[in-house]
Amino acid sequence: MNERVYFIDANIPMYAAGAEHPLKKPCVTILESIAKDELTAVTSAEVLQEILHRYTALGKRAKAVEVAQLFLRIVPNVLPVAKDDLLSTLELLTRHAALQARDALHVAVMQRHGLQQIISADHHFDGMPGITRLDPANWPG
Repeated sequence: MNERVYFIDANIPMYAAGAEHPLKKPCVTILESIAKDELTAVTSAEVLQEILHRYTALGKRAKAVEVAQLFLRIVPNVLPVAKDDLLSTLELLTRHAALQARDALHVAVMQRHGLQQIISADHHFDGMPGITRLDPANWPG
């Protein structure tokens, strides 16, 4: 894969499907651009797990399934999480104190697939070597 393929973080479909919020409209626009093939995007099994976990933890099991299904229709290319990704995650966590565990796993999956750009509202990705975060708050349109 290359730098023109964008990794989509869990907060993008969650803001798009959520209540009114300053990031709702830009996240909807991002997903619409992917659906129209204006952006090439992938995600990972961990991103889907994160969506399912968050909504079910809030007691919104039906919403978890709905958001995951809609997201999979728009971004059907789901990268697996492999043992090597987990080993890389451990290294990333020891070297980068600002990274949360799930974010480190996203970076590990991205690195294994040669991805350099993530679309995410999460500032923990800022300053990660080889990773450029595109903030939905600054999304055109």
